[in-house]
Amino acid sequence: MKLQNILYVEDEPDIQAIAKLALEMVGGFTVKTCSSGEQALLEAEAFMPDMILLDVMMPGMDGPSTFKALRERPLLAQVPVAFMTAKVQPLEVAHYKSLGALDVIAKPFDPMTLAAQVRAVWEKRGG
Repeated sequence: MKLQNILYVEDEPDIQAIAKLALEMVGGFTVKTCSSGEQALLEAEAFMPDMILLDVMMPGMDGPSTFKALRERPLLAQVPVAFMTAKVQPLEVAHYKSLGALDVIAKPFDPMTLAAQVRAVWEKRGG
């Protein structure tokens, strides 16, 4: 299966815009952005992402609670997820992976290499 549709959940508009541009222009992906976990839960199934990128720190539902809620949806339960966060200490990364995330992408990210990072995470899914 080819990676094409990415759902990106990020509450910060500037970061959201840069990541969307980087993933679409550099990576050639189709990106749907959501500004909150709640919005992601409302819109994810209609978009049917191949992969989900989740910000960790968000008002309301944070990344981990959004992840848990997405996993409870039958259509989304198998969709690979990566967290995007500035909190990338080894223990933190281990914690996110223990939740079931494929990997963690560090913020701030480099727009020129973000698509390659996402593709490398996608390759880890072993599917």
